[in-house]
Amino acid sequence: MATSVQSTSPSSQQSTFRAGLRAGIPVAIGYIPIAIAFGLLAKSFDLPNVITLSMSFFIFAGASQFITVQLLMTGSMYWEIILTTFILNSRHFLMSASLSQRIESTSRKLLAAIAFGVTDETFSIASTRKEARSGLFVLGLNTIAFLAWNIGTWIGVFLAFGLPGTLQASMGIALYAMFIGLLVPSLTNRPVFVVASFAIIMQAVLHWMITPFFPISDGIRIIIATVVAAGIGAFLFKEGEVS
Repeated sequence: MATSVQSTSPSSQQSTFRAGLRAGIPVAIGYIPIAIAFGLLAKSFDLPNVITLSMSFFIFAGASQFITVQLLMTGSMYWEIILTTFILNSRHFLMSASLSQRIESTSRKLLAAIAFGVTDETFSIASTRKEARSGLFVLGLNTIAFLAWNIGTWIGVFLAFGLPGTLQASMGIALYAMFIGLLVPSLTNRPVFVVASFAIIMQAVLHWMITPFFPISDGIRIIIATVVAAGIGAFLFKEGEVS
């Protein structure tokens, strides 16, 4: 892959970037209500605003942010939270590596900025659009998603002041709704269904059969269930079976 900056005119670069912004509008629209739910959830647990807003700005990983808030509130150890977040986000290494092979003639600094903004949804768009061979297009795509997520978080944090306490507390369901929304469309794929099923079974066994006798924190249970299910999936299914 070439690493020299593409020699195109400024107007052409701006046009490519704007095309990425337009392509990301559906993602941005979908992110705003989920980010609002995250802000409200964090507020319902009395998490300081600066921490909530910093998570969206510096981490920018929706599922991991929801999990982190839940683990913080259940008293999980910091290393458990960090390890859980790392495991949940490890797929981003693969997505970023895949995009880096498709993007033509761009600088390493731009690739680093793109890698930071990659999400499941932006990766899906970038993987199917020919325009994504331009780093500026992917940067535009990631930028609008990033802005939408942070705007939604701000709205959620500052809307929480005017909402009843019972409604704020009920926002905890947003975590489960988000994961279900991410999982269900993929369940038609047999390997995904099998791996998800093993993760559910392992989590149930740990929660109902192991924890009552040998206390295990929420963070450790998530880590064990994730690693075991992923390991079983890697053993059962060959490379290329998951599409």
